[in-house]
Amino acid sequence: MNNHQEALVELIRMIKERNGKPVNVQVVMATIESLGIRDIDVPEDYGFESIETIAHHIFDEIGHAKLPELKNKKQLEAEQKEFQKISVNNYTIARKVLFVKEYSTGIFHTFPVFIQIACIVFFGFSLWTFSGFNGLQSTAVVLGVIIGLVTTGGFVQVMGKQVSYYWYNQDYEMTRKSVINILKTGIKLIFGIFLVITGINFFLHLYPFLFLGIVFSYALLISILLLSLSSLYTIKERWAISLVIFIATSSALAVHLFTNIKVYYIHWGGIVLASILALAYLHFFFKRTIKKDKGRNNVTPKMMLSVYRNFDYFFYGTLIFLFVFTDRILAWSSTLDRNLPYIVYYEKDYEIGMDLAILVFFLLAGVLEYSIASFCRKMDYYQRTIAYHKLENFNKKMLQMYYKHLGLFTGSAILIGILLYAVITKPWGYKAGFDESLSALSIEVSVIGGFGYLFLTLGMLNVLYMYTLNQHKKPLTALILACFVNVGIGVLCSRIISYEYSAIGLLVGAFFFMAYTTRLTIRFFKRLDYFYYAAY
Repeated sequence: MNNHQEALVELIRMIKERNGKPVNVQVVMATIESLGIRDIDVPEDYGFESIETIAHHIFDEIGHAKLPELKNKKQLEAEQKEFQKISVNNYTIARKVLFVKEYSTGIFHTFPVFIQIACIVFFGFSLWTFSGFNGLQSTAVVLGVIIGLVTTGGFVQVMGKQVSYYWYNQDYEMTRKSVINILKTGIKLIFGIFLVITGINFFLHLYPFLFLGIVFSYALLISILLLSLSSLYTIKERWAISLVIFIATSSALAVHLFTNIKVYYIHWGGIVLASILALAYLHFFFKRTIKKDKGRNNVTPKMMLSVYRNFDYFFYGTLIFLFVFTDRILAWSSTLDRNLPYIVYYEKDYEIGMDLAILVFFLLAGVLEYSIASFCRKMDYYQRTIAYHKLENFNKKMLQMYYKHLGLFTGSAILIGILLYAVITKPWGYKAGFDESLSALSIEVSVIGGFGYLFLTLGMLNVLYMYTLNQHKKPLTALILACFVNVGIGVLCSRIISYEYSAIGLLVGAFFFMAYTTRLTIRFFKRLDYFYYAAY
């Protein structure tokens, strides 16, 4: 086969891939021109006089070839996805298998958190906490972690929206560029925030500058780690998150147990190790993936377009972390029944209560994973099996599914409540792990906070349903209002009753968020056919 024949075969392959079986010669000509081939190139490269003559030749060859239903690349991809969806959705007994799989997957995704909990229980040390810190040291570390989480919370949401869009469209080069852009922007923001904090502290002298240096170190490193891990989560390499955290935590714990290095340095080293491992894996993963399939667009995402598309998601991610930590800041800044050396000062018993309470959220992660996966599966299945003129049946079946998910959520919450009650009250629970009993204040805070996180988790589940079909403005409004409720009630209770009652602000705000989003979600399901159509 000479060079002209080889080039012609390759050109025919590309035309088939783009168009399937072309309907006329003009389609072939347009495709050839879209490939950057000019009339002047055709004689030398393909041995034909012009684009028109080679187009006629190719059209005749494809048209007379005995190829049943020749399809282009997009049609073949859609056909494969259609087969996969129908084969997955057309199930009976398989539902139970899928429930176990997805519930377990959701729990497994919280494995890094449980690694930290186990290390604290058995060794009093984790990747960013240490039971031996005094009040001022604990304040610095916790404030650093809070600032890091709040600062990157919005970027994590953007990562889930922007990066996953390119990822699921198999545009891997754009996925890589988006990850890099978000990482850089997040790091710049944390530096900007600390410049502002340092400037304020310079005039008001709220904390020693060494204290701020420690806060900044933890905030910066936690931010980089969270952004790196969220990238892995978005591209479905979630097993790597658990492995990275396990290696970094084990290494830090070994150094802590067998050396005299200061805990700050061990924490920083462990977090840096975890970030390096995560970023290294990202680098080699993208390098390998792009080598196989680079994608289609391969242009740097436009900043202003990204901001416009992800504005609501960014603020939702930021506000959800602000909502979670508001009660702590209010409690630790209350002077009622407390003498504060600084404007915000860590209180151990309150933190222990909230740490126990937030386990409700982590243990319900499996329900969220299953509910959203089931929602997507059934939505695809019913829209293929229910006639278009019976839309009310589609909405009705999906609403019934939502009520079943609420029942599953309630049942799981009851079991989790029983488990946490045992951890708090039984000798083999908290007392066995920390060799001391919980204070009355910690128990009170854990109960109030536990119900607060229960309501918050249900509200977040409601939001996930709506986010799946790009309904993001109303959930953001709900969260903004819930934040105001949280702050308002928390300030009143912590300044009038006692500082630990800032947890009531969390409880009432979370209940408002849950009630508001549940109302929105029921309306959403009643018009699901419209939202499903509008999303695509």
